[in-house]
Amino acid sequence: MRATALALLLVALLAPPAFAQDGRALFEQGCATCHGDGAQGRRGVAPTLHGAGAQSADFYLETGRMPLANPTDEPVRTKPAYTAAQRRALTRYIASLGGPEIPQVTPERGSLADGQELFASHCAGCHQIQAQGGVVPDAVAPPLQDATAVQIAEAVRVGPYVMPAFPESQIDRHELDSIARYVLSTHHPDDRGGWGIGHIGPIPEGMIAWLLAGAALLIVAQLLGERRPA
Repeated sequence: MRATALALLLVALLAPPAFAQDGRALFEQGCATCHGDGAQGRRGVAPTLHGAGAQSADFYLETGRMPLANPTDEPVRTKPAYTAAQRRALTRYIASLGGPEIPQVTPERGSLADGQELFASHCAGCHQIQAQGGVVPDAVAPPLQDATAVQIAEAVRVGPYVMPAFPESQIDRHELDSIARYVLSTHHPDDRGGWGIGHIGPIPEGMIAWLLAGAALLIVAQLLGERRPA
């Protein structure tokens, strides 16, 4: 599988322009080993891509989660293996097999307060309230500081890896706009207290505050004890 990934990188770098625009040829060269020649999937290896749509293809390719060197690896965000033109060609090919289009998202139309509430309800259990990421059973919930608005929307709809997918019946268009707006706001948080403490949420921050306060009280008590007359 690692040899396949290396061959894929060579194809991405050396492919002639005509080949770079041929999504099916790119798929057969770099994806069919796992997903099958007709993208029908391989049991126990990779799912079918019929019905995945441009939505799923764009997310996995733009975030570098695909292709995998080993199909058992967890797909994590990394540098895309394909050029922008090749990613568009592959996305068009996967889209031709049916499925949802890339979602439309307009964060400026969303509500920041609603987005925070929705994120706290649906996402913070894994990604933490400031979208800094976390650990879940058998997986890692990634930080979202590099995610674009479109990628946020795609992840909500696709449900990559162990993350559940949220259809429009559960999170509608306006709520999706609000979630995207909130997550984007965490990229450059306003640390009004002066120390963000990693933006890992109120509970760890409270524990650190108590620790610092306790240490300060011990120092004060020691100083008072040393000044006490014999």
